[in-house]
Amino acid sequence: MADINGENRATASSLTPRLTAAGRPATVSVDAVNEHGAVIPTRIPGEHPLTLYLDKREIVTLMTLGAAPEALVLGYLRNQRLVSRLEDIAAVQVDWETDSAAVTTRNGNADVEKRLERRTITSGCGQGTMFGDLMESLDEVALPDDGRLDAATLATLLDNVRRQDSIYKEAGAVHGCALAAADGEILMFVEDVGRHNAVDAIAGQMWLKNMDGGNKIFYTTGRLTSEMVIKTAQMGIPFMVSRSGLTEMGHAIARKIGLTVIGRATGKHYLLFTGQHRFRNDSV
Repeated sequence: MADINGENRATASSLTPRLTAAGRPATVSVDAVNEHGAVIPTRIPGEHPLTLYLDKREIVTLMTLGAAPEALVLGYLRNQRLVSRLEDIAAVQVDWETDSAAVTTRNGNADVEKRLERRTITSGCGQGTMFGDLMESLDEVALPDDGRLDAATLATLLDNVRRQDSIYKEAGAVHGCALAAADGEILMFVEDVGRHNAVDAIAGQMWLKNMDGGNKIFYTTGRLTSEMVIKTAQMGIPFMVSRSGLTEMGHAIARKIGLTVIGRATGKHYLLFTGQHRFRNDSV
C-alpha cells in the first residue's frame, strides 16, 4: 500500500504518522429500470464497513464511502478524544481485504478501556458513537470571539457549495461537509454516507495540516445534532452552517459554548439560531 506522506517528507516532523493511501472509488455503476421500463446505468455511492482497531483493540465499525479512510480514522480518534496528540500516533494502516484500519500508537493507550465504558449511541448516520466525557470536555472549549460573518459572505459560501462538484449530484445518498475560509471560499469538501464521517475526515485533514479553525466556517448538509455541534467546537471553528435544522440539545450546547449556528440555509434564506454577536446583516 502506498504512503501519502511522501510529498511532505522533507518538511514533515519525524513524528508524523505513517499513513496508507487506500482510498476507494466513491461511486459504482449499477443498472436500474425507469418508469418506462428502460434499463438505465446509474451511479450509486459506495458503502464499505471499516473496522477501526486502536493498538489491536476493536473500537468501532464505520460505514463509509472509503474515499479518504485515513483522514476519517484520524478525525474519529481526535473527535472522540481517544488520542489527544497527532504525534502519539505511529501509523494508520487501512486494508480493504480485511475491511480494517489498524492504528498503532507510540506508547499505547491506557485510557481506551475507560473511555469505551462511557460510550453512548447517538442518532448519527454512518457512525453515531459518542463518548460520555465529550460533554464534560465542553468546559474546555474557548471559541474566538473576534471573527465576524456577514450575510454577503454567507451567500457566497452557499453559492460555492451549490456549484461544488459532488458525489451527491452524480449519485445521491450521501452527506457533504465543507471547511471554508472567512471569505466563503471552500478549502475542503468531503462527502460520505454519514455526516459524522464527513466531519471526522475534515477534522483529520486539519490535524495533519496543523490548521487552525478560528477563522474558518464549517458547513454541512446534515442536521445539527449535539454531536455535530460538539465536533465543530472541538475543531475550534466558531461558525456552523447547515441547509438542515437544529435539534434542541444541539441548540442548548451551541448557546452554552457561544457557537454561531445558522440553519435551513439555502439560497438567500437562513435562520440564525445562536451566536448572534458574530453575525452581521447590513440589509436589515
